[in-house]
Parts: sequence; structure tokens; C-alpha cells
Amino acid sequence: MRWLAADSEAELFTTAEAVLADPDTAWEHGGLWVTDDSAVLMDSAEAGADLGADYPDGGQPDQAPVQLPAGQWRVRAVHKSGEFPWVGLVQLIAEDARL
Repeated sequence: MRWLAADSEAELFTTAEAVLADPDTAWEHGGLWVTDDSAVLMDSAEAGADLGADYPDGGQPDQAPVQLPAGQWRVRAVHKSGEFPWVGLVQLIAEDARL
């Protein structure tokens, strides 16, 4: 989930849940992702090779572990904007799961 525009975390979560529950959500399909281990969520502005490396002025790139069982995952995404609040969602669905 990405906070694009909302007045509070509660508003953001409520909007995200509504988007997920709406059968008319216009998901963009992002292909199939095959993994054999856990993954790392990171900012797309960073290069994967930079994870764990120190910045010149201190600190490291933000990252968060994502525990996924090995398998194939369908990737889909949506940005809900236009009517406030706005939210971006990316969802991984096990290849054998139904949408």
C-alpha cells in the first residue's frame, strides 16, 4: 500500500479496504513472479545492489522483509485517485488462487 493522499492512516486503510472489496476495481496486471525464498520490499528509486550499503552521510536504504512461501505469484496493482483520498496498492496472489 502506498499513501498517495489521505488525511490520516485510518482514512488510508479504510480506502484501501474499499478498493480491495470493490469487484469493479480496475487492476493492472503485472505478470507472474516466481520466488524460491522470502523477498525484500524497497523503494523503487534504489538499486537492489545498494541494499545494506551505507549512505555517505549515514544510514541505509529503507527495506522491509516480506515472508513469502516459495511459489508463483500473480502481481496486480491499482492507483485509486480522482476522488479523495488516494491510495496505491500492489497485490500478490498465489498462482493457484482465484481472484
